[in-house]
Amino acid sequence: MSNHEILNSPYILKQEQIDFYQKHRYIKLKEVLDAETLSYFNVLITKKVEELNNMSVPLEERSTYGKAFLQIFNLWTKDQDIKQLVFSKRLASIATQLMQVEGVRLYHDQALFKEPGGGITPWHADQYYWPLETDKTVTAWIPLQMTPLEMGPLEFSAGSHEILEGRDLEIGDASEVLIQRRLKVTDFKHVVESFDLGEVSFHSGWVFHRAGANASEKMRKVMTVIYMDKDMMLKKPTNEGQQNDWDTWCPGAQIGQVINTHLNPVLY
Repeated sequence: MSNHEILNSPYILKQEQIDFYQKHRYIKLKEVLDAETLSYFNVLITKKVEELNNMSVPLEERSTYGKAFLQIFNLWTKDQDIKQLVFSKRLASIATQLMQVEGVRLYHDQALFKEPGGGITPWHADQYYWPLETDKTVTAWIPLQMTPLEMGPLEFSAGSHEILEGRDLEIGDASEVLIQRRLKVTDFKHVVESFDLGEVSFHSGWVFHRAGANASEKMRKVMTVIYMDKDMMLKKPTNEGQQNDWDTWCPGAQIGQVINTHLNPVLY
């Protein structure tokens, strides 16, 4: 195992990058990780996803959401080496700087593998599913390979965290249609770009985003880490997804209290 020093070395943001994130609620940053580190975790995470994946339904028989990706959660609890990436001080400090908070906790991690021929990831806002009191959340989206447009990189509607409509939609066919329609009548910029090797994006919980289909012959492998303000409190769930997330990712946390559970350590 190499020591992957980059995982804990500082990545200092410029003020204009923080301002960009605060305005648009997403940012893409180059050279966050190096090729060697990515290739190391690509192998490890792929192995773990193959081991834990229980999706046996053929692609063409799945729902839109099922076609979008194979999804495996909280890999840090299942593999000590993958935990190094999830607990990276470099990534956590970027999240802290972007949100302008004192520090961040882990909400959870997930691997999102879009198979060759895998479909779109419909428009959605993540925080629909999260029983969190404020919008101080950010997801690091870490492609484990170069991700050209044909592989279905993440797409953002810049600044769309300001839209309240569509926040009550779970991810699926309806959210794709309704949010698309809503975004069309606003002038939020739709950003869709490839990701270089080592490029990582960060987006907040209420910004609308989607991803295209994977038209390539290769698996689109992405690791994500979701951070929240270290002082984040649990709110009363308002839908089944939020209740499920409370039970799964914040077990034992109390409504109106800081989410300080064994699954939500302070990372920075």
